[in-house]
Amino acid sequence: MPAALLGWTDTLVQGVMLGGLYGLFAVGLSLVFGVMRIVNIAHGDLIVLAAFGAIVATSASGTVPAPGLPLWIAAPLVVAAMYAFGYILQRGVLNTTIAGGELPPLLVTFGVSIVIQNLLLEFYSADPRSLAAGGLETRSVELFAGVTVGVLPLATLAIALGITAFLQWLFGRTNIGRAFRAASDDPEIAGLMGIATRHVYALATALALAVVAIAGMLLAVRTTVAPADGPNNLIYAFEAVIIGGLGSFWGTLAGGVILGISQAIGFRLSPGWGAFAGHIVFLAILALRPQGLFPRTRTQA
Repeated sequence: MPAALLGWTDTLVQGVMLGGLYGLFAVGLSLVFGVMRIVNIAHGDLIVLAAFGAIVATSASGTVPAPGLPLWIAAPLVVAAMYAFGYILQRGVLNTTIAGGELPPLLVTFGVSIVIQNLLLEFYSADPRSLAAGGLETRSVELFAGVTVGVLPLATLAIALGITAFLQWLFGRTNIGRAFRAASDDPEIAGLMGIATRHVYALATALALAVVAIAGMLLAVRTTVAPADGPNNLIYAFEAVIIGGLGSFWGTLAGGVILGISQAIGFRLSPGWGAFAGHIVFLAILALRPQGLFPRTRTQA
């Protein structure tokens, strides 16, 4: 294979791997918007919160004393904690704002974002940190001649595919999924049919934050995280959702992959063009196809 073609092939592969992480960022945001029609401004900061939760749980030193748990034990605990936090947040706070229209949830989640950022800064300062995974972050495999990918990005893409498939199955083939869709389409009629919409909304947010926890830990293993990283994570998640199409899990994952490929191509052209290239693609799709590339229609499960 010619060197130039090999280089571009490697760029595309790396972009797909990065897109798996962006897809994980975005699928939780898509879930919350799809069920409650809420744009969670705190989504990116919740990713950072989960990452710091895993870092603290696996570290024997730091600002706050931590037990130094193995990652394979700490990871499920962080997922469970974020699941519980999501249920409490929706049931105790956000449910009271839904009836007020679109603005109150935006303001409340913006407030949650500010609180999370400042608490993390108070306890951990602005220093970036990372999550050790026993060398997984540096291992690589050769896909084919001349193209090598990291084990971690490859695992991240596989996890993103698995979670997306699971959510698609959950929403399309299970009773709770049908309850999610009913509460989303018409909460009043759903309530009359015996569906506890407040509980259903809380379960949806809890599920979204469980996915957020996985994304946050994978991010912390891949690179460093800092308390102020939340807005950037939110932007990437939001762009992936819009590119893919609102309400479509597979579309959201595809949007993340498109965003990752765009950034990888931008980085190859010039180191300063990586994130900017992704933003350009997002704006182009928003202008030409504002509903996204793969929007879910009413006839889809």
